[in-house]
Formats: sequence, structure tokens, C-alpha cells
Amino acid sequence: MARLNILRYPDPRLHTVARPVAVVDERIRRLVDDMLETMYGADGVGLAATQVDVHERVIVMDTSESRDRPLVLVNPELVARSDEMAVAEEGCLSVPQIYDRVERHARVSVRALDRDGRGLEFDADGLTAVCVQHEMDHLVGKVFVEYLSAFKRERIRTKMLKRTREEQRSA
Repeated sequence: MARLNILRYPDPRLHTVARPVAVVDERIRRLVDDMLETMYGADGVGLAATQVDVHERVIVMDTSESRDRPLVLVNPELVARSDEMAVAEEGCLSVPQIYDRVERHARVSVRALDRDGRGLEFDADGLTAVCVQHEMDHLVGKVFVEYLSAFKRERIRTKMLKRTREEQRSA
């Protein structure tokens, strides 16, 4: 397994729409393993392949308290969304140290393939519902800051560019 480089906002590659996975093979399983190692190593609860510059519909998540129940979603689809909405504070491994409140569907039903290409369906609420929706946004080229006001987005963009320049100078 290998830790992958996580793209940082406002990298334009984060706006690439991911293509469906044609077949869940060894290459995809290796990608999943690397994504899980990267997500756990960065102390995240979810990671989309888009964030590691692989533009295929693959998500890894682990919203368990014990951080030992990884969930792999290949070609995920939301098959149902609740009318009820909920607001939760979100962060993103591609926008480190930035958190803000985002409104999303309180409950969702998800259909996907697992790490071995088997179908799975489940209902999610709470953090899992937020995480699924957040990561699925990445697959269509959307970063959570796009739910925020233009003013907040520009402040975050400026802060992230400044941080990247400072890191490059000190490297």
C-alpha cells in the first residue's frame, strides 16, 4: 500500500467529473487500499478518488467511532434522499483546517459496488449521510466550499493559496 498525494483546493483537478469504473479489478482494489491508507493517515472520515487525482467513481469512508469499519463505494448512486434537511459542520482533506456548516439531506439511500465488485445498498443518516453526500460531490467535481457564500469561498481560496506558497518556500 502507498500513501497518495491529496489535491488541495483550489486545484482545478478537483473539478474534474469522475467516470464510472468499468470493472472492479486488482487495479481498483489497490487504489482502494491506497486510498484507505491515505484517509486514515490524514485522520479523515472519507476520501474520493478525485481528491487523489484519479478520476473514477470510487469512495472510501469510515465514520465509525472505533475507526475500524471501512466502507468502499464503487460507482455509488443516491437512490433516495429525505425531504428533511440537516445542517452539519464539514471539513475536507482537500481543504485542510477549514470547517463550515453545510445543509444536506438528513437521510439517504445508497447503491454501489464494494471492494470486490459485489452490489450493496444501505440507508444512512447522521455523519454517514453527510460523508456520502460530501464524497459524492467530489465525484462530480464539487468541493464543499462551493456551498458557502462567494465571500467565504474567496477568503478560503486566498488562505489556501497563501498556505501552499508558504509550504513551497519552506520545502
